[in-house]
Amino acid sequence: MSKIIIDIRLLGKGRASGIEEYTKSLVGEFLREDGGNSFWLFYNGARKAPLPRGWAEARNARVIDSNIPNKVLDVSARFLGFPRVEALAGGGDAVFSPHFNILATRLPRVITFHDLSFVSHPDFFAWRHHLWHWFQNSRGQARRAERIIAISEYTKSDLVNLYGVKPERISVIYSGVNSMFRKIPADDSGLSACREKFTLRRPYILYLGTVEPRKNIASLIKAFTLLKSQAEYRNFELIIAGPRGWLFGGVFAEAGRSRARDDIRFLGPVASDDRAYLYNAASLFVYPSFFEGFGFQPLEAQACGVPVIASNRTSLPEILGNSARLIDPWNVEELYEAMKSVFTGSSLRDFLIGAGYENVKRFTWERAARETLSLFR
Repeated sequence: MSKIIIDIRLLGKGRASGIEEYTKSLVGEFLREDGGNSFWLFYNGARKAPLPRGWAEARNARVIDSNIPNKVLDVSARFLGFPRVEALAGGGDAVFSPHFNILATRLPRVITFHDLSFVSHPDFFAWRHHLWHWFQNSRGQARRAERIIAISEYTKSDLVNLYGVKPERISVIYSGVNSMFRKIPADDSGLSACREKFTLRRPYILYLGTVEPRKNIASLIKAFTLLKSQAEYRNFELIIAGPRGWLFGGVFAEAGRSRARDDIRFLGPVASDDRAYLYNAASLFVYPSFFEGFGFQPLEAQACGVPVIASNRTSLPEILGNSARLIDPWNVEELYEAMKSVFTGSSLRDFLIGAGYENVKRFTWERAARETLSLFR
């Protein structure tokens, strides 16, 4: 039996980003399925959100529940190489980092890289994010890691081209889609409650994700404004759901300038339980992001039976293929025409829904966990 230490510190803040989803889903599968390893969960921090239910009691898990302030631990690990995580765990065979948070260890280490957007598109990030990335020294960590997991071929190519990592040291293992995302019957009481909660009484186009320039929501607002100029779409709403990110003010300003501003609504952060209902109630999901290392949201929408329009940039063509209508994110007119074509062509809409169901079958957490455990071995 191998002893694998997993760095789960990033779950301590209780956020709901893609990296936290990746960590919770993958570790949950490890604890549920694997009988040949013991998993020691490094959960450090002065204040931490509760662990997912059942993790601490799992037969093959131990929690290293230390209370060192993470900023102190990071500085010490970065400049002193101390304390080594295996010393805190009483030894170990390997370390798995679901993200490149700085960590002191002499054990073989596997690190997952989700993307290198902070290198290829620095203008998408605030100065404090650049400071954090510099401090974490992701380039050095990538070069020292025993093996690297990239969540897409696109991310792998960035690791090779931007960080000089040898391709044979990188394994592409796709993430999965949570089973909570599924087609829900129209008469489901939870769906009705969600419609009432968010006052969803008209057909709507949905965007779900962080509100920030990288997601290109301004182009979606402009395309929606063009769509609303057509009489047959005057009853539609644009629902923008998700937390505010860096430079979110420009998105709100664009909405305020729109002639369709009275039909554009920002819901803010949405609870996990509501996300599947929001997808199910939508007429169309649009995700015109400039950069994605993977792209959970288009797949979640597909699993819920919603046609998807997405950007033809970075990893999205790889993940979606022909199961979504892909557009140039810089071309507002093209996005507008794509939205209109989904609503006017029933055959296209039916194709996208069916192709979406088939596409999402490729992405399961069971498969991701199995491939990751194989890499550990």
